[in-house]
Amino acid sequence: MDPSEIRKRIGRFRILIIGRANAGKTTILWRVCNTRENPEIYNSAGKKIDATVLRASTEVRGQHNIENEMVFRNNPGFVFHDSRGFEAGGESEFEKVKAFVASRSKETKLKDQLHAIWQAGHSPKVKRKFSQCDTGSIPVMVLFTKFDALYDVTYTKLRSKGVSMEEAEELAPRHAEESFANGPQLKYLYHSKEIRQPPKCHDDADCGPLIERTAGTLDNEVLKQLFISTQQTNLEFCMKYAIEK
Repeated sequence: MDPSEIRKRIGRFRILIIGRANAGKTTILWRVCNTRENPEIYNSAGKKIDATVLRASTEVRGQHNIENEMVFRNNPGFVFHDSRGFEAGGESEFEKVKAFVASRSKETKLKDQLHAIWQAGHSPKVKRKFSQCDTGSIPVMVLFTKFDALYDVTYTKLRSKGVSMEEAEELAPRHAEESFANGPQLKYLYHSKEIRQPPKCHDDADCGPLIERTAGTLDNEVLKQLFISTQQTNLEFCMKYAIEK
């Protein structure tokens, strides 16, 4: 089926992204949509709402509407839902996420279904909670970074010192950031005499593998075509897919 016909039939590719604060969710979406701008936000009725709703969810624990849709002007073919709140809020917020995933998995219209779930980071609390969600046939991708490995090491060290599980989960991100900032990797990168031209900044790898692996998890060929034609960061993969088809 022609990609333009698919977009007419389904509209946009819908993704739920979940993860703890500072797990790099925004960076992932920026890369996938090839932008550095904040998304436009719409409620479930399609009405545009003020972006402060999204910012407020970072300031008030658990206060966030997962039904809100985030769309980046640079690539409106994607629509994102953010779980922000379920990892920080109480049990009621977690139940809302479960209900959202369950209801979307049972939608009869393909355009209203949740097409993929990206779990950013490796917070033990998020992993434990999300494992209770019935995702049905929705493919779930867990995104790991080098920082997540450092987070796990820090969490283990805190637990070995007798810190409670809840406190260790809360302290680990800050301790991991401090450890990374003062660690040998950045010192070598920016101050080693072996590096003649230090970089202006450092960042994670590109999202090419994420694009390819997400496409690989999609059993529905129509959805796969929609996803591949919508993403703009891996043109080589688009060409490879077109040749193979």
